[in-house]
Amino acid sequence: MRIVGGADRGRLLAGPADLAIRPSSDRLREALFNILASRGLPDGAVVLDVFAGTGALGLEALSRGAAQVTFIEVDRAARRLIESNLAAVKRQASATVLGRDATTPGAPCGVPATLVFLDAPYGRGLNEAALAVLDRAGWLAPEALVLVEHEAKESPAWPPGFAVADRRRYGKAGVTILTAPAPGLRPAAP
Repeated sequence: MRIVGGADRGRLLAGPADLAIRPSSDRLREALFNILASRGLPDGAVVLDVFAGTGALGLEALSRGAAQVTFIEVDRAARRLIESNLAAVKRQASATVLGRDATTPGAPCGVPATLVFLDAPYGRGLNEAALAVLDRAGWLAPEALVLVEHEAKESPAWPPGFAVADRRRYGKAGVTILTAPAPGLRPAAP
């Protein structure tokens, strides 16, 4: 596993020892960041990497100019892996690693994210649940761009107010790109 673009291009990242952690492939990350580049991102973005695993998506964003990345990962071994990878590329000052469950993340720690990555274990509805909670709790900036990796055959039901901007398939992985609701269009909290 390596960083595929930006200032840290080619840097090798430590991979998971636990097979339960499924990092996004180099090919998929490169495709996602090509899509983002066409939108002028992640340059200057405040990024939220949810179900972060190895941290590969957030690290790639930092390499390509993101201002700040917050990693949310409940698994202790995965958090140590993210911290190790951050140290390897000397990006600790631009990152926060939180040991929280993404479906109950609590209050946000800083500025709302303008770019969000969600990559939960497939088939459990965790991406949709986490996205709804993160939005209600104020983790997302209005009109934030949200990239969700899921099983290609899934058709997730996104929270109200999120607009599908694009949907792509990369082998067994599907990626849906969403736009968070604008300020006046957020649904009322239950």
